[in-house]
Amino acid sequence: MADRADTAGGTREQGYLVVANAHAGTAEQPRVDAAVATLAAAGPTRLWRTGGVEELDRALEGAVEAGHVVVAVGGDGSLHAVVSRLRAREELGDALVGLVPCGTGNDFARGVDVPLEPIEAAERIIAGTSRRLDLLVDDAGGVVVNSVHAGLGAVAAERAEGLKERLGAAAYPLGAVLEAVRADGWELQVTVDGSPLSLPNPRTLMVGVGNGPSIGGGTILCPGADPGDGLLDVLVCCATGPAARVAFGAALRNGTHLERDDVVTARGTEVRIAGDPVAYDADGEVSDEVADRRYRIEVGAWTLVC
Repeated sequence: MADRADTAGGTREQGYLVVANAHAGTAEQPRVDAAVATLAAAGPTRLWRTGGVEELDRALEGAVEAGHVVVAVGGDGSLHAVVSRLRAREELGDALVGLVPCGTGNDFARGVDVPLEPIEAAERIIAGTSRRLDLLVDDAGGVVVNSVHAGLGAVAAERAEGLKERLGAAAYPLGAVLEAVRADGWELQVTVDGSPLSLPNPRTLMVGVGNGPSIGGGTILCPGADPGDGLLDVLVCCATGPAARVAFGAALRNGTHLERDDVVTARGTEVRIAGDPVAYDADGEVSDEVADRRYRIEVGAWTLVC
């Protein structure tokens, strides 16, 4: 269902389609209202609250053809949904996408310097500066806007889901701590651009593939990751012993985890993760366990107006 908020104004006539989660909590409503009001002052603006794929498709109908900026209001998951549907509709390459961060972690926004305040983010969109960005695509047709991680990170994210309402961004590190108490790792082989990585331990705690640098509300997993550089960043952690897991967690918080002997990094355009069935967390959405997954980068696949 669409809420109309059409207003002509500003220095140019640019249309905006604002897509918000119909199931978002009432605490987010003032942020949505602030973003919509700011955009509406600059040009015709439509607000759609969507709760599924069919509703999102109805919202997107005709928006790209009309040259409207499709503005996702939410976190990485909301942006992921918009980008995924635009790609499925074969409209992503021509679309102009904006982001007003209203999620728990907002990691993608942090990585590309989108303001976390809704009015400031909307003003950036109105300014109209655009940047072509990369996209990760898996062998099952799924996409990743910011980051995907397998193993501990995915299980921790699932554990943290029930804590988000009370703890916000702090839910993720707490979920990681709770899960690390019993995690003994997965036997995985990681291959980047056809070359298997040499790992110090046959069992891994987690594998991260970054288009952006952070996960879990600002935890920098892949410091060098840049969603516009044409490469994916891979991090494999083999800290599976109890003491090693605790030490890795501390190093991750301090930003010194890349210095550890049980952490291996690489960069490339394709990665394959195979071995024990393992769950994946892609932009905050946790998948079922799979034994073989591949990701490749689509360079300059979409345009962010920021």
